Amino acid sequence: MNRPEREAAVRRLMERTPPQVPPDLYPEAVRRGGRLLRRRTAARRLLWLLLIAAAVAFTVWALTARPWVEPPSQTTPPVSNW
Repeated sequence: MNRPEREAAVRRLMERTPPQVPPDLYPEAVRRGGRLLRRRTAARRLLWLLLIAAAVAFTVWALTARPWVEPPSQTTPPVSNW
């Protein structure tokens, strides 16, 4: 299909009357959109809650386990000059 044929096809499409939209389409779209927004908001809040809970759990673990402190020696050093 060359350019003039495409332009003619587009003109024919644009000259036709648009199809009739069902009258209940708008309220249905608003209802579904609202539900989608509520689900996204709930998912975002849940993810933030999980992130905060993980941060708190890591902080509590780090404060109790102290992974930055060198562990105590398991053997005693040899005794000399006794």
